[in-house]
Order: sequence, then C-alpha cells, then structure tokens
Amino acid sequence: MSDAADLDGALDGVSTVEVRTTASAALIPTIRAVASDLAARADFDLDSISDLRMAVDEACATLVDVAAPASNLRCVFHVRPERIQVHAEVQADKPDATVSTDTFGWRVLQTLADEVEVRHHGGADGSRPTLGIRLNKRAAAPGADGQDL
Repeated sequence: MSDAADLDGALDGVSTVEVRTTASAALIPTIRAVASDLAARADFDLDSISDLRMAVDEACATLVDVAAPASNLRCVFHVRPERIQVHAEVQADKPDATVSTDTFGWRVLQTLADEVEVRHHGGADGSRPTLGIRLNKRAAAPGADGQDL
C-alpha cells in the first residue's frame, strides 16, 4: 500500500492506495475489505460504503473471470474527500478477451457505482491485452438520507 501514513487517522485531501494480488476469486475479499476501510476513513455513510464494497467485489470478480493464468489483479484507489475512484485491471487470457457489459452483473455494477467504464489496452499485436474496470463512488451529500445533520 502507498501513503500508509494517511491511514493512521481519517483521510484528508488526496490519497492513493494500490493493492496487487494473484487474480483469484479467493483473494477478492481482501480487496473488498480495503475498499470498505478506505470509504469508512473518508467518512462515507454506511450505504455508500456498502455500495462501494459490493461494486469493487463485482468488478474484481468480473475481471478474475477473464484473467490469464498466474496473472495479477491490480486495484488502485484514488481517495478524495467527495469520492473514491477505483481502477481494477488484469492481463486477459486471450488477445480478443472482453468484459461483457450486457450481463446482470454489469447492471448491478452500474447501479452500485456512480460511474463505471471498461478499459482495454493492447492485444492488437497478438499479445495479451490488459482489461480494466474504472468506477467512481461519490460520498453521499449531507442530509441525502432525508435526515437533518
């Protein structure tokens, strides 16, 4: 992880945290826990924390399904006071691999995140491409849950 000193207390300003694991479904809970912790430290409300945690889980699971054997799953979290941007990526198992955006899982991801997009890099020369999912989750505005603060 980078910027570890910022994690001692509440996050202030801009922080970037990167997590790399083997692209395995068994390790997704670790990345999901990091997402949840970062959102809590950035003072996101409970619903936004839960949405981010589930969105990261869905994005990582989607990418693990298309990952090359023994590749890494890389997740970068850009934490801002008002939002967290997540970019998750893997090296794909085939040059023509894609992330399907017409599945139920993709619809769930779009519902949980404020913005979501697929990133595709390389693979044109027969090499394995890098596939990624970038998502943004905004912190709920004060009073957005109908309660006065």
